[in-house]
Amino acid sequence: MQSTLYRTTRLLAWGLLLLAAGCIDPFNPKVADTNKNYLVVDGFINTKGVTTIKLSRTFNLSAGGQAPTETRARVYIEDEAGSRITLSEAPSAPGTYTSPSQVLNPARKYRLHFFTNAGKEYTSDYTAALNTPEIDSVAWASTSNGVVIDVSTHDNTNQVQYYRWNYDETWEFTSAYRSYLEYVNRRLQGRGEDIYRCWISQPSTSIRLADVSRLSETVVSKLPLITIPAKSQKLRIKYSILVKQHAQTAEEYAYWDLLRKNTENIGTLFDPLPSQLTGNVHDLNDPDQPVLGYVGAYSETQKRIFIEWAQLPQDGRLFETGYESCSPPDTVEVRDVAAAFASPAVLPLEALYDGQGSIIAYTSGSAGCTDCRLRGTNVRPGFWR
Repeated sequence: MQSTLYRTTRLLAWGLLLLAAGCIDPFNPKVADTNKNYLVVDGFINTKGVTTIKLSRTFNLSAGGQAPTETRARVYIEDEAGSRITLSEAPSAPGTYTSPSQVLNPARKYRLHFFTNAGKEYTSDYTAALNTPEIDSVAWASTSNGVVIDVSTHDNTNQVQYYRWNYDETWEFTSAYRSYLEYVNRRLQGRGEDIYRCWISQPSTSIRLADVSRLSETVVSKLPLITIPAKSQKLRIKYSILVKQHAQTAEEYAYWDLLRKNTENIGTLFDPLPSQLTGNVHDLNDPDQPVLGYVGAYSETQKRIFIEWAQLPQDGRLFETGYESCSPPDTVEVRDVAAAFASPAVLPLEALYDGQGSIIAYTSGSAGCTDCRLRGTNVRPGFWR
């Protein structure tokens, strides 16, 4: 799964390309392929739980694909007193390093310290451990533009003045056609696995921040997080959002706010030009070498809500399905079964019978319109209700 930092950095690069493409007179300068391979550090030190850090490398946009991961690194959390916690690389997720669940001392400052497999040494700056307040509410309202989801919180101690949120969306969906049959070992049989109902999950790509430092009370009230279009397929059956809240220092807030401006406000000649991002991770072997990322130390609070179709205005709206381009099912004669279903690109749907109950044909559909697993998973999420 791509990180917010990786996605927003990639969006920034594409935005610059699109802006250049909008010029009236094309200009094609000769640009040397510098093949920069900067380190990207994504994650935070979780003061009340498991810390997850992802290490990857930048790469040329023209190369496409996923960011190269930084594997076999030695990664630690350190405090000013010299205590150290080791993070282990996940076998199933190269470049992702996790710690045991920990409750860190809020009176101490912490940093990330790691060595790459090539022997290069990096540290983040020591930063104060912040306690993130609980989320008061995650609410939604149906408007003419769609469903608006907002978040509210407050800090009784007045210690937290900056916030950042991200979220994970999950929604239930069904494919265009339901398949009751499967073709196995050159014969049709009843389907053993449901490929009609699935779930899609995706992380947020936008950056949501709040600065309450100028307010008399540290209260965030109904801050909009996301607007879901009124006819979106996300709302067709059931939708869920898990909101994650993080307290921020002024320095980390400034970093994310600049990243937000660089990635969200590019598109016209009147938008501000991108600014240089300066994080808090440093290459100790080469201090002038850029490192992308900011590692803070704070706890995370979460809240999940569900939105069901029946809760939405019953105004006759037709929701998008994602399968609008699917053709109607075909009919396959009994004698043509072997030829029709030899390819996994075509799936049997159900049998057709004559008046005497004998099978005379079968219906079929393309795998792309029948097998929901091609777009999501048919494993029901453990939190689903």
